[in-house]
Amino acid sequence: MSIIELRDVSKSYHIGEIETRALDGVSLAIEAGEFTALVGPSGSGKTTMLQIIGCLDKPDRGSVLINGQDVTRLNANRRADLRREVIGFIFQFFALVPVLDAYENVELPLLLNGVGAKERRTRALEMLDAVGLSDRVHHRPDQLSGGQQQRVAIARALAPRPLMVLADEPTANLDTANGEQAMEIMKRLNEQTGTAFIFATHDPRVMSFARRTVKMLDGRIVEDGIENGVKNGIKNGVKNGAGH
Repeated sequence: MSIIELRDVSKSYHIGEIETRALDGVSLAIEAGEFTALVGPSGSGKTTMLQIIGCLDKPDRGSVLINGQDVTRLNANRRADLRREVIGFIFQFFALVPVLDAYENVELPLLLNGVGAKERRTRALEMLDAVGLSDRVHHRPDQLSGGQQQRVAIARALAPRPLMVLADEPTANLDTANGEQAMEIMKRLNEQTGTAFIFATHDPRVMSFARRTVKMLDGRIVEDGIENGVKNGIKNGVKNGAGH
C-alpha cells in the first residue's frame, strides 16, 4: 500500500479577486522507502504539493491519504498530531532553534513526542553521529557552518523515526560540496532506515540523486520518471499508483 496518495487534488490561492491555481487535479502515489524529487519551475506547484502532503495545507478538492487514512477529513489538531508523529521536515533555511545546541535541536521533536529521557539521548546522539557531527554536539547554530546546520536539520528530521521526510529546496543555501554531501547523507539514511524522502527542488544536484523524478508544470504532473526510466502516458494511465 502507498504511504502517500493524492487523488485528484486541486488547490487555488486568492489575492483579492485574482485566483491562482497551484494544483490542478493532481494524482500521485508514493511508496515506502522512495527517494523522490518534485521538480519544475517557480509556480509549477511543487511546493504546494509538498505542503499538502505534509498536512501544512488542505486542498480545495480531492483526497490526501497517509497510510490509507484521508487526512483532509481530520481537524486541525489531529492533522498537527499526525504531522508530528509521522512526518519529518527539512527546510531551505535550516530552521534550527538558535539558543539550542545541536543535541538539543535534534532532541526537541522527541521531547514533543513524549519520548523518555534515556531514549531521547540515545536517538539524538545516534543521529548526530550518523550525519558526522559527534564532535559538534554542544555547538549552537551560530557556531556551525551552513552545511553543518543542514546536517543537524537532517538528524532532527529523522530522530523521531518518521514515515517520510519532506524537504523543500534542501540545497538552496549550500555550496556545491556541502549540497552534495547533504544529499549523500540523506540517500544513505534513506537506504538504511527505509524512510521515504520527498524533495521539492529545481536544483540539478538534487535531481541527480533522486530515484524518481516527478516533473510539474502549471499545477500538473507532466512526467513521472523512475530510476531514470521515464514513465510516459500519464494522462492515459497510472504507473505505481501515480498519474494524472
